[in-house]
Amino acid sequence: SHEITREFAKRTNGVPLGSIGENLLNLPTTAHILGGAPMGKSVEASVIDENFAIHNYEGLYIIDGSVMPANPGVNPSLTITALAEYAMSKVKEKNS
Repeated sequence: SHEITREFAKRTNGVPLGSIGENLLNLPTTAHILGGAPMGKSVEASVIDENFAIHNYEGLYIIDGSVMPANPGVNPSLTITALAEYAMSKVKEKNS
């Protein structure tokens, strides 16, 4: 994968970068990047409210790993699934 990354960077005039482990030890790594959309009551301190709705954008929700405040230390897929199920219970059904 390092060679593919280098070749892609060469063809696109990019710079191939990786994590410290990849650069220093030549060990491929993966990560579960989470967070970035904190939940709270105020626009100043959060992105979404307790119903997963984005402040000041009616009808727009964030329902993914970005609402998690930290990495749980294990693969977060089941936690994200549980959050999505819970979030959907908060979304009001549209009237047809």
